[in-house]
This record gives sequence, C-alpha cells and structure tokens, in this order.
Amino acid sequence: MSYQDVFERYEYKFFLTPSQKKELLEETKDRLVLDQYGRTTIRNIYYDTDSFRLIRDSLDHPVYKEKLRVRSYQRTDESDTVFVEIKKKFESVVYKRRVAIPKTAACDWIDKRKEIPFKNQITSEIDYFLRFYEGIEAKAFISYEREAYFDKEDPGFRLTLDENILARNTELDLGSDIWGHSLLPSGTTLMEIKISGAMPMWMAHFLSENNIRKVTYSKYGTYYKEQLIADQYPERSVYYA
Repeated sequence: MSYQDVFERYEYKFFLTPSQKKELLEETKDRLVLDQYGRTTIRNIYYDTDSFRLIRDSLDHPVYKEKLRVRSYQRTDESDTVFVEIKKKFESVVYKRRVAIPKTAACDWIDKRKEIPFKNQITSEIDYFLRFYEGIEAKAFISYEREAYFDKEDPGFRLTLDENILARNTELDLGSDIWGHSLLPSGTTLMEIKISGAMPMWMAHFLSENNIRKVTYSKYGTYYKEQLIADQYPERSVYYA
C-alpha cells in the first residue's frame, strides 16, 4: 500500500458533542469520503527525555516545537509495518516526516539505537533528533478510535474524528491491548481539520452555524498534565492543574 511520507499543513482542533458529530456527518455525506484506513484503532508510542523536556517545551507554546512517535494502524506483530514519525510545528505550520518500516526494525533503530538498514533525508532528520535529545526513550502509549475522511473535490482537505482516547506509561508496545487513562469526557469527539491553506467556506459556515470553536489540545500534553506530572513530579502537580 502506498503512503505519504511528507506533510506540510495547518491543523485545527475542535471538540464535538454527539449531536454536532451527527450533524457534521449528515451535512458532509456527499462530500467527504473515508480514506484508505477508514475507521481504525490507532496506536502511538511517544518518546521524550527523562525530564519530559519535549512535552514541557511544547506546553509553553513556543514558536517552534517538535516530537517523535512510532505509530501503527493495527495491533502489530514483529514483521508488521509501523511508522516512525517526526513532527515539527513552526509559526502554526505543521511539518511531518515519516518512515514506514517493520516493527522490529523500528524498535532496533529507535529504542536500541542500531543503525537503520537504509538512509534518506527523513531517516537523517530522525537520527539527528535522537542524537540531540540524548537519552530519549518511550514514555507513553496513546490510542484512539479514528474515522479519517478526505474531500472528494479537494483531496488536500482532511478531517479526522477521534474518540476513546486512552493513555498509559506501561506496556509500551504497539502489539498490546488497548487500555489506559481516558483523556476525553464521555461522548466527546476530537475533530481535527488538516489543510494546506485557508479554511474552505463550507466548513467555516458549518463551524459558525453550529457554534464550534477551535481549541488548543494535545493528547500527549493532556496525559502529561493529568497523570505523568503527578507521578514524576508531585510538587508541580498543583501548578499544572
């Protein structure tokens, strides 16, 4: 299966109630189409330093930030394909680079620092990231149920709906079961709109008419504030509450 390995776009996030989600799918049923993954369970392993430097920097809302994760679209065996992704954000623009490799090779490369069997611009960026953030390691497993859509008339427009967002800091394996700390109130859907330019007028009208406002939300950041910081730094939990 072919896949895109380089992304440059704007990403906007919104919370939907059940009625808003229903209205969205009804309004867009003739426009939006499920992508190649459709409805699936996404598993992610997020990497950070011992001091959680990456997520702490991100929560300060800097002009530039970056993160590293390994993602799968299914429960994985050792030979299944996973995506090693480096994601950067600069002045509101999101840049994502990813490499598709077997799970075993990804673990050898990212966790054990063994040399990857092939080289390209993206692997070089990830290698630099691993050297720069010395001691970086797996810190969180985050999963969610996702419906992913694209616009039939504008393939550059993507919309995802995430539910049942769960996080934990044990059993950090993409082949493990789904369980963990819930990061969304019951019945809430996280909608993400991914576009290369301005918001399409039809979408802007839908958001306005249904009183849906943009939010600032990070799955890993939310988990860090709600759970990890209390576990690792109890004295700071009040400050970040």
